[in-house]
Amino acid sequence: MRVLHLDTNHTLLINQLNDLGFTNDEDYTSSKQEIEAKIHLYDGFIIRSRFKIDTSFLDKATNLKFIGRVGAGLENIDCDYATSKNIALIAAPEGNRNAVGEHSLGMLLSLFNKLNKADNEVRNGKWLREANRGIELDGRTVGLIGYGNMGKSFAKKLRGFDVDVICYDIKPNVGDENCQQVSLSELQANADVLSLHTPQTELTKNMIKAEFINNFKKNFWLINTARGTSVVTKDLVNALKTGKVLGAGLDVLEYEKSSFENLFSDDKMPDAFQYLIDSENVLLSPHVAGWTIESKERLAQTIVNKIKAEFC
Repeated sequence: MRVLHLDTNHTLLINQLNDLGFTNDEDYTSSKQEIEAKIHLYDGFIIRSRFKIDTSFLDKATNLKFIGRVGAGLENIDCDYATSKNIALIAAPEGNRNAVGEHSLGMLLSLFNKLNKADNEVRNGKWLREANRGIELDGRTVGLIGYGNMGKSFAKKLRGFDVDVICYDIKPNVGDENCQQVSLSELQANADVLSLHTPQTELTKNMIKAEFINNFKKNFWLINTARGTSVVTKDLVNALKTGKVLGAGLDVLEYEKSSFENLFSDDKMPDAFQYLIDSENVLLSPHVAGWTIESKERLAQTIVNKIKAEFC
């Protein structure tokens, strides 16, 4: 089988596929149109988020048997159309779930203890102890929306704290010893912290908007290491201004390009994003929650293992 690699990944991916007898070609620079002109030559391809795999692309991939996406989600692929063509879709949410869980916890503790604000002040010669008095996580309720690989990983990380962990998920009976599954209304009634662990779907796009935020009984903290499209930034900004949202840790933003590789589709910075940049109770990172040295290797190994299981 001949495989085309469209994004760079850990070297083990190509090395191990070579060992399994696959022929591996690499093309990390050609345009989508140039790739479309030769994709019929391949039985499979490996991608992260370089461009969208749409119906036009899939129609030209006449010999395609599988798509491997080195990441958790498949939203950059027209999954229904690919499935209708009997193309196997292979993702690796197991590969970076630990990294996402650790990043979520790191963001939350940093916000609670004002670490980014305090660090900046000390670097600028300010020693403001009372202004940087933090709060503790113990005794609070952490609410998770989405309880798959990422949500479960974060809940596991919270076991060392004296907290109640609850989750809402559209799938029934996903709760476990680390987290109690509840209704959405119960989560909104009790959560001190809301952490998102959902894929990008029509149900999750623009989910965190004004009405949703105002349905929370308590003022709360928001962590988003899932997808930027889930949060309406201008509504989040309004909630930060009123204090309904006490602070936010955002690894993803609605302004990201669909490839996730760049921030803006043009050079204009939205006013809402400027507010986030200027806010001391907002922590930002560039879509790297699942982006560790260990997860890079683990993601690649997961893809290899799944290809081997299905095609060898």
